[in-house]
Amino acid sequence: MTQTDKQVKQLDRVIIRFAGDSGDGMQLTGDRFTQETAAFGNDLVTLPNFPAEIRAPQGTLPGVSSFQVHFADHDILTAGDAPDVLVAMNPAALRANLGDLHKGATIIVDTHDFTARNLTKAGYTTSPLDGDTLAEYAVHPVDLTGMTVEAVKEFGLSRKDASRAKNMFALGLLSWMYGRPTDPTTAFLTKRFAKVPDIRDANLAAFKAGWNFGETTETFAVQYEIKPATLPPGTYRNITGNLALAYGLVAGGVQAGLPLFLGTYPITPASDILHELSKHKSFGVTTFQAEDEIAGVGAAIGASYAGHLGVTSTSGPGVALKSEAIGLAVMTELPLVVVDVQRGGPSTGLPTKTEQADLLQAMFGRNGEAPVPIVAPQSPGDCFAAAVEATRIAVTYRTPVLLLSDGYLANGSEPWRVPAVDELPVIDPAFATEKNHGSGDDAEFWPYLRDEKTLARPWAIPGTAGLEHRIGGLEKGDGHGNISYDPANHDFMVRTRQAKVDRIADSIPPVEVDDPSGEAKVLVLGWGSTYGPIGAGVRRVRKAGYQVAQAHLRHLNPFPSNLGEVLKGYDKVLVPEMNLGQLSLLLRAKYLVDAVGYNHVRGLPLKATELAHAIGELVGQAEGIDIDLGVWGEPTQKEHI
Repeated sequence: MTQTDKQVKQLDRVIIRFAGDSGDGMQLTGDRFTQETAAFGNDLVTLPNFPAEIRAPQGTLPGVSSFQVHFADHDILTAGDAPDVLVAMNPAALRANLGDLHKGATIIVDTHDFTARNLTKAGYTTSPLDGDTLAEYAVHPVDLTGMTVEAVKEFGLSRKDASRAKNMFALGLLSWMYGRPTDPTTAFLTKRFAKVPDIRDANLAAFKAGWNFGETTETFAVQYEIKPATLPPGTYRNITGNLALAYGLVAGGVQAGLPLFLGTYPITPASDILHELSKHKSFGVTTFQAEDEIAGVGAAIGASYAGHLGVTSTSGPGVALKSEAIGLAVMTELPLVVVDVQRGGPSTGLPTKTEQADLLQAMFGRNGEAPVPIVAPQSPGDCFAAAVEATRIAVTYRTPVLLLSDGYLANGSEPWRVPAVDELPVIDPAFATEKNHGSGDDAEFWPYLRDEKTLARPWAIPGTAGLEHRIGGLEKGDGHGNISYDPANHDFMVRTRQAKVDRIADSIPPVEVDDPSGEAKVLVLGWGSTYGPIGAGVRRVRKAGYQVAQAHLRHLNPFPSNLGEVLKGYDKVLVPEMNLGQLSLLLRAKYLVDAVGYNHVRGLPLKATELAHAIGELVGQAEGIDIDLGVWGEPTQKEHI
């Protein structure tokens, strides 16, 4: 594919959103554009967004599927608030996404589906392409479908099958516009459709036709260049949160020298973890798709009892069903990793949307005093490290661990530096092999004698000679492990299990505060996937000349040991969350700090622009000054001819 003398403009960042009917292949299109961008070396963050319905009525607003990718020549933190480019495959896709665009954004519209029937389905009385409805945008009406059908007619496909390749035409056009490498997509299509040559060749032809259309048409007179980003040295790959989390579980099992057993039940948006782990039998991974959530966690606990790394994965509704069994793992003090990929709730809620409203359920969602450590990743790539950390805690301290991901992290992607094996922690299961109480002929194995440092009980594999097991759901006596109904013993064991979780704080790093000047009066504290929007919002406030500090929590139970002192060092603490203030509640209760919540529960990530305004307002209050919040709108692209 050759270049022409068309004008080339250099940009530092671009946000593109592909949108169409759920059958138009927008997720595939966005994923392929992302892989091209990753191969080119840009930093990137993605935001897939698709309907919950398996097949919503075609051409309707509920059936719109979209994929947004933000890529840049520098470090970025979010998928972006407002797209610079929208590719809309039908009227519904245009209507559903128009409100997110900033003035001057480019809109590429497939005119083929702008029929009277489809316009009505989308709620239009007249075509928005007529008149001045879209006057504040740069609109390019293009018959993508018609040109695709013409480009692939030599392969003898039906018109319906031929038109399905229109997403590849759109991908080719956008690949030309932004100078993406085409070889990755060509290789992908060749491999994916190797067994159906006509479909393979049609998709390849449509992709090339889209590229050539951009190259030759006068409709698009400018091509854009976004240079590769400068990243720390290492081997990188683009990775989604669910994939990184699955890899992290495998790595955790290997580092602990334990076979990994996943007992689970498919649920959106966690199912990809099961799909991925099922591919790794060579690493000692066994996957079991149970008949329901309860059976899945029960099997995982059984695996842990037998000396394996027991894991169960789910979303919020599944955690509710697993709660009694998680309490059993607390009582038996067995390692267990419980992955909760949070989604919008309550009940079935918003299965394909994101939320982080399961924090209090993770903290308290079991009967009795059943403390559980909680770990939360901050980005798709960080899901790997968080899974390794959850494994370390579970194995070292003999406890179930809640790993709180969410839909945004699970489906989103970013470049991830592949760690070297020697960067990973060594996790020692330290199985009990000898009797541990008394001596000589009177020696016994007591399952509730504890390690002085961690308070963890010994983990004995069933069948180990002389090591008699006495664990179960009934309260046990301290040390010897016989069933005990003694009130004082129960009080002691409850406090000991809590103290064991508290001891975890000794092995986690202190919370790090990003406060360049050391003079900030406002701290923005977050957890989970709010890391990106918080970081972007903080950057904008600092760029405007104001001081603000930022910190992010990976460990939510127990908190890092220095968190209380950190909070006391600031006049005001802002806690952004995709819930109604759950971390704020915990901070207020434990540290008596007047945490200010910034809360949205929209099923979408927080917007950095809106968050910057909230941060600026709080900085103004703390400093006793008036701040012009208008300076923190969505940054414009920098163009260099």
